[in-house]
Order: sequence, then structure tokens, then C-alpha cells
Amino acid sequence: MAKGKNVLTTGDVAKICNVAPRTVSKWFDSGQLKGYRIPGSKDRRIPVSELTRFMKLHNMPATAIAAGKTRVLIVDSDGASALANALQSQADYEVQTAGSNFEGGLVALKFAPHVLLVSLLAEDIDAAAICKTIRDNDELQATKVIALANRLTQSESEALLRKGFDGYISNPADAAEVIDKIEEATAIIY
Repeated sequence: MAKGKNVLTTGDVAKICNVAPRTVSKWFDSGQLKGYRIPGSKDRRIPVSELTRFMKLHNMPATAIAAGKTRVLIVDSDGASALANALQSQADYEVQTAGSNFEGGLVALKFAPHVLLVSLLAEDIDAAAICKTIRDNDELQATKVIALANRLTQSESEALLRKGFDGYISNPADAAEVIDKIEEATAIIY
């Protein structure tokens, strides 16, 4: 699959699922796998988010979906550029930053990050609202949301997980810890 490719052909899906293209067409025609037809053609297209949903529903391994660099979005009004530079140079991630909730939402829709790092430390960022927005968006269901925080108590970390976060990083200044957490989060799906 090409880097950043958000829509797949039946042939792409067949390779990922290790089945014949005709099987994918049957899934599509029966409504099990949703997508659309190219106007004026019989060709079908399946969004990656829909394939991810389908594979999870049928307990299929989704290891072949991702290709290219891991995309990371950092939403933080303070210090995001230093962390972004560290992630790009040390792990070769494709990184974008946003300084507000609004900007974070816009960038997330366009960039489709694998991992979203959101600061709990910035006063003008509502991390819980960002997490809820990501969880409510069908196109971003595969995105892992990780909170950037300083030392959390057991009850605080449990509360984050209940709110939909996939985890947290206790020392955002430690690029190695951030990279480890991103690798751990993306290994589950990709």
C-alpha cells in the first residue's frame, strides 16, 4: 500500500487479507465491506478505515495495512517543535504539530495520523475533548491517542484510559520514551 493511501482497490484488499480479489468483490457486493464504485465503472474502492473495521470485526490480523513512515501528530501549545524534531531525526517519523484543539482537529482529518500525542500540560488545550473527537470520527478510528503528562497517579492514569486514551507518556522530554510508546501503540494494529 502506498504511503498515505486512504482508499484501496479490491486487489489491494485481497493482498492484505490474503484472499482472491473475487472474494473481496463478494464481501463488497453483499455489504459486509463498505466502500464505493468509481462513477462510470464497475471498479470498487474501499477506505482504509473501513478495511480496518472489517478486519477487526472478523478477527483478521491487520499487519499488512500500514506502509511508509509512521505519521505522528503532536497537539501542544508549548514545545511541540522540539519533540517533533527529535521524533523526525531519531525515529524517521512523519510528524506534524498543532497548537490548539481546532488546529489539531483540522490537521488530524487531513494528515490521518497513526498516533496523536496530546498535551495534558498545556492550559489552552482540552486533551479530553480532542480524544473524544478522534474516537467519534469513523475515519480516525485506528488512530492511537496518547497523553503527554508528568507523573500521573494510578487513579489519574486509569481515568485517562476510561476517557478513551490508549496510554500516556510520563516524561515527554525523553524522546526515547516517546518513541517506545509510539512503537508499542502502533505494533498492535500495524
